[in-house]
Amino acid sequence: MKYPRSARTRDAAPAGGGAAAPAVISDPPLLENLRFPGCHPLPLPRDRFEDFDERLEYWDARTETAWVAETPGGVHEVTSRRLVELAGKIAMARGARIVAFGSVGLVERDAGGAPVRAMQPDEALYLHPDRTVIPSGSLIIGEHDLPDVVLEVDYTTDIRPGKLPVYEAWGVPELWAVAPEGARRRRPGVTIHRMIGGRYRSSPASVALPGWTAAEIRAALTEPVTSARTDRALERVGRVLGEREGTQPNDMPLIRSLNAKDRAEGRAEGHAEGHAEGHAAGLAEGYAEGRAAELVETVRDVLMARGIRLADPPVAGSAPFAGASRKAVTAAAVACTDEADFWRRLGVPRR
Repeated sequence: MKYPRSARTRDAAPAGGGAAAPAVISDPPLLENLRFPGCHPLPLPRDRFEDFDERLEYWDARTETAWVAETPGGVHEVTSRRLVELAGKIAMARGARIVAFGSVGLVERDAGGAPVRAMQPDEALYLHPDRTVIPSGSLIIGEHDLPDVVLEVDYTTDIRPGKLPVYEAWGVPELWAVAPEGARRRRPGVTIHRMIGGRYRSSPASVALPGWTAAEIRAALTEPVTSARTDRALERVGRVLGEREGTQPNDMPLIRSLNAKDRAEGRAEGHAEGHAEGHAAGLAEGYAEGRAAELVETVRDVLMARGIRLADPPVAGSAPFAGASRKAVTAAAVACTDEADFWRRLGVPRR
C-alpha cells in the first residue's frame, strides 16, 4: 500500500510493514542548521544529481551541495555486511525472509518530481518485503514504504547534527547508530532511535526486531566470529517474530529441504545401524552356538573314551549345559565315575 504524501510519522509501522512519511520537509530551521562532521562538501547541481556515482551522506538541491565521507568504506562496509548476515539468521529462525537494501538512496522530491534532497544509509532492512512497496532503484520518500530499520555506522562521521534530524523528519521508524571501537567522533556503542510521537527517543532495545537489545546488537556487530550467545539471541528474536506472525523455520524452503534430507538420512542411518546390530548379534549367537556344539562333542568323546555312556546325550544349547562353564563340564567328564556322577558334578538334578 502507498501512504498519502502528506502523512506524518507514526509510533509504529502500519500493517503492511512500512511507515508513513511526509513528501517534503517543511522546517527551514532544520535545514539551515544541518552539519556533517567527517564529511567534505562537493558541488553537485540538480541536473547532475541523477548521474552522481559516489556514495553520498547528504545532498541538498537548494545549495546544490553533496556531502561525502572523508574516509569512506572499510569499517562501514564490514559492519553493514555483518548486519545482513545476522538478519539472515533471524529470518531463518522466524520462517520468513528479510530484505536488506544496502546503501539505497533515499530521495525526497518536490511536487513536480524534481529531487530536493537525498541521503544514503549504510544498510536498510525490510522485515515484510512481500507486503510493502519496495523500490527497485532509489527509495522515494512519500511514495515507497520506509525501511523498518536503518543502520548508520559512525566510524569517522557523526550523524547526530545532520542525518539524524532528516531521518526523523522523514519518519523512519527505527534508526540504529553504531559507533565501532576506534570511532573518531563519538563513544563506541549502539544507539537505537525509535519513533515515538513524531520524535526520536533513545531505546534500550529494538521494537522492529523485538527484544534485541542495544548491548546484544553491539556485540553481534563487532565480534569477529558469531558467538553461541549471539546465535541464541538471534534465534530468540526470530522465534518471537514467528510467533507473532504464525511462521516457523520450516516455512523457509531451504530449511524445509534440509530437514527433509536430515530425516531421510536419519532413517537410512537407523536402518543401517539396526542391520549392523542384528548382524553383530547374529554373529555372536552363531559363535556361541558353535562353541556349545564343540563342547558337547568334547564331552561325548571324553566319556566314550572312559567307557561311560549317557542315556540322554546332551546337545548344544540344551538345559543341562545352561550356565555351566567349559572348564566345569570337561572336569566333570574327566572325573565322573558314571552318568549320575557326571550330572551331580555339574549340579544338574537327574531322575
